[in-house]
Amino acid sequence: MTDQTPLDLAPVPSDDPNPDLATYAERAYLEYALSVVKGRALPDVCDGQKPVQRRILYAMERMGLSFSGANAANGAKPVKSARVVGDVLGRFHPHGDQAAYDALVRMAQDFSQRYPLIDGQGNFGSRDGDGAAAMRYTEARLSRITQLLLEEIDQGTVDFIPNYDGSTEEPRQLPARLPFVLLNGASGIAVGLATEIPSHNLREVADACVALIKQPQLADEELFALIPGPDYPGGGQIISPAADIADAYRGGRGSLKVRARWKIEELARGQWQLVVNELPPGVSSQKVLEEIEELSNPKVKAGKKALTQDQQMAKATLLGVLDAVRDESSKDAAVRLVFEPKTGRTPQAELIGILLSQTSLETSSPINMTMVGIDGRPVQKSLRQMLMEWIAFRQQTVERRSRHRLQKVLDRIHILEGRQIVLLNIDEVIAIIRAADDPKAALIERFKLSDRQAEDILEIRLRQLARLEAIKIEQELSALRDEQAKLEEILGSPAALRRLMVREIEADAKQFADPRRTLIQAEKRAVAEVRVIDEPVTVVVSQKGWVRARTGHGHDPAGFAFKAGDGLYGTFACRTVDVLLVFGSNGRIYSVPVAALPNARGDGQPIGTLVELESGTQPLHYFAGPAGAALLLAGSGGYGFIAYVEGMVSRNRSGKTFVSLGEGETLCKPSLAMLPPGAQPAGSEPVPPATHVACASAGGRILTFEISELKLMEKGGRGLMLIDLEPKDTLAGAAAYTRSVRISGLGRGGKEREETLEIRSLNNARAARGRKGKAADLGFKPALVERLV
Repeated sequence: MTDQTPLDLAPVPSDDPNPDLATYAERAYLEYALSVVKGRALPDVCDGQKPVQRRILYAMERMGLSFSGANAANGAKPVKSARVVGDVLGRFHPHGDQAAYDALVRMAQDFSQRYPLIDGQGNFGSRDGDGAAAMRYTEARLSRITQLLLEEIDQGTVDFIPNYDGSTEEPRQLPARLPFVLLNGASGIAVGLATEIPSHNLREVADACVALIKQPQLADEELFALIPGPDYPGGGQIISPAADIADAYRGGRGSLKVRARWKIEELARGQWQLVVNELPPGVSSQKVLEEIEELSNPKVKAGKKALTQDQQMAKATLLGVLDAVRDESSKDAAVRLVFEPKTGRTPQAELIGILLSQTSLETSSPINMTMVGIDGRPVQKSLRQMLMEWIAFRQQTVERRSRHRLQKVLDRIHILEGRQIVLLNIDEVIAIIRAADDPKAALIERFKLSDRQAEDILEIRLRQLARLEAIKIEQELSALRDEQAKLEEILGSPAALRRLMVREIEADAKQFADPRRTLIQAEKRAVAEVRVIDEPVTVVVSQKGWVRARTGHGHDPAGFAFKAGDGLYGTFACRTVDVLLVFGSNGRIYSVPVAALPNARGDGQPIGTLVELESGTQPLHYFAGPAGAALLLAGSGGYGFIAYVEGMVSRNRSGKTFVSLGEGETLCKPSLAMLPPGAQPAGSEPVPPATHVACASAGGRILTFEISELKLMEKGGRGLMLIDLEPKDTLAGAAAYTRSVRISGLGRGGKEREETLEIRSLNNARAARGRKGKAADLGFKPALVERLV
């Protein structure tokens, strides 16, 4: 069951009186799932309400708590919320009182709904997560905008169904005059389905409805221009590009980047402070303060003995620019978070960037427009589908209302026409009534009246027989016949019906529209940038994976000390702005900023504390250098490719899969193919770009070819065949070179051996890429190939 696939609402056959356990469980679970989906969690596209919300609104309307009729001026007097909840539970909603009260509270919170449907008095909670007061302390009445939901409830517009015990009836839907499923949105989790519909601006939605009524084939671009994006209750700014918003509207699912809005307040003596006055949806001031506390005063994670490097860097970064933060939110300012910089000279953009990247001041807001459609099936819908289904519902509602009103008009005309006959023949009518044993039958026979007209005449009061009453009847008949003509035109002409719908939507929008709160302006996502001083360092890696960085270049490797049983893997002359790559045995590559490595005063830090290695994965090789460096990567299966370091870097500690290895294959040691201009280590011989590649198999075959025969693969992969290996032979290594390489391995008796091959020897093994190469008399089994120059 997925959000994109509608549920099959056909009941499971239950003819078998003694079903097996599987059949019974399937039937019972489906009934439960449908009950949760349609009866609790998902809103209806017609009125935008879940069943409990609909029942609360209808119950309050029956209790006289609306703005209609005599209450239109100032609204009804509010009543205790407990009384409303009791009426809802007793008549319509046989569930827990707390669930009903929670739904009532949410409809009264202006930070939860864009257009609150209930006017609450008392403590109805706050955006910081404070709960509402008990229902016996709060009071509620319907807000003015609920007219758009309830005003036509008694005009034959919607179907009514029996309540849970059959003692009364409740509406199947409310006759919504605007699509509230978009205005207030919805959030809910059902069985196998979830919904997250953001709120939208009433004026924009109304304009879109009018445009679609006039032109159903309206282009998507024009529709999205009318509704450019959600309009959240708390404001904020949507920074996602318009293309991302359009994709979410087309498919009914997506995620938008939303950030807070702020202003800079200038203070005396050149000081300033950052004031956040609008937050993204679902974010509270309390949550932001808790995140600031966690960053500035971090706690040691479970299973760790000390703060991680990421925690230390985040703390240092934040405390380097932020001096204090306080919440000044009040009744006058719903949100007012004040951030004081470390000094007045702190760059404003730097403080803002760190806060956005490290806290919920910038976050993601999901879109999942799943709802119960006009056909009663829960399904994920696009924006166009939602609006078109609501328009179809509204058209049906207006038709039913018009037909209901036409019936009443015709009935009234019928009555008045009977009264006209009475007034024209008043003396004869009185004589018949006085003389006849059955006046009703006599009147019907004499004046050709209907039973309904005769009954009305017999019940009419004498005062209504005056001359003035005849004039009123004539005037009323004239008005009713005009109304009859208009109603018949509406019912008989689709164009007239559409014009009426447009007029009503525009009138409602004029009455209830308000300005957009959420700014839509594309911006780049904030990224935490740690200021790193660019200086030369030497990265030292031990054989067991302990890493450290020592300031400067040109250090003697013999001067480095290691733990007992450990030794030197290699040193890398690079800079603090470079990156250390860790090549895992599974082809996954992990990256650590060189600036985050511990200093060389001790033995360093195990690489396992800086990256998250997958279970069973061992670090095999390392490389530290600039992002613009190019490496030759190869596997023991004989395949390889060229890739830039920047393509291997990942923001996640869990790294990224980069080299595809076959079953039983291992990753060979990476070889430097090129350094970017200006990245040559100080005090050492320059490293020219490699021109050729040397491959050596474990069986002792060597092949060299031009590096231009290889493929540059920015996103990694398996690569091209480097050397054609014999069965059971493997690639010992491959190195990019200019003039010479070093091949090392084990000779007889397990003694370590190595051989340096210069350009002349390498040229003897020259052939096209993918050939078998030339057998070399090295006297040992190759295990490693490294570039010298």
